[in-house]
Amino acid sequence: MPDSAAPAPPAAPSPDGGGQIAAELLKNDFAWSLGVIMRRYLRAADEIVGDVPGGPRGYQVIASASQHLATNQGAMAAQLGIDRTVLTYLIDDLEAAGLVERQPDPADRRSRRVVATEAGETLWRERHAALARVEAEILGVLGQDQAAFKELLQQVALHADQLDPMHNACQVVEELQEPDQGTRRRRRRG
Repeated sequence: MPDSAAPAPPAAPSPDGGGQIAAELLKNDFAWSLGVIMRRYLRAADEIVGDVPGGPRGYQVIASASQHLATNQGAMAAQLGIDRTVLTYLIDDLEAAGLVERQPDPADRRSRRVVATEAGETLWRERHAALARVEAEILGVLGQDQAAFKELLQQVALHADQLDPMHNACQVVEELQEPDQGTRRRRRRG
């Protein structure tokens, strides 16, 4: 009878290209698990919002405008963690595409609200539903435990953000997409 504490011998290559082997060897590797989940989600999300002017950032603006989450353009910049100047150009592109429009803020005529057009709201609803399907695909393996997993994940994310605060909502994705630049930025700061 083999010793249960001894590591299992390497398995023969599987027809799935080694996915089962990798999963078994890396089952306790937190970084690998996060990386695989993030890679799948980012690839799918890019397919869903990649054609929106401004990509994921443009989608965030449309989502905010469709849900009336920001009172004005400055509040939207703060909410989304996008530099105000960058946001101005992004809104220009979205406006040219007929997805949003600027309207005077009734509370302060010097300020502008960003409001989704009918086309923008339709785009947001369709893409939001598509992103929800990707999430359901990824988390489907959990069955009834999906809600509990998401709640626990949110707790971990909030704790991690307290340990190493993000300065804007796009920072995580930018650093993941350009790991060398993210590493250089952190070295310069710290």
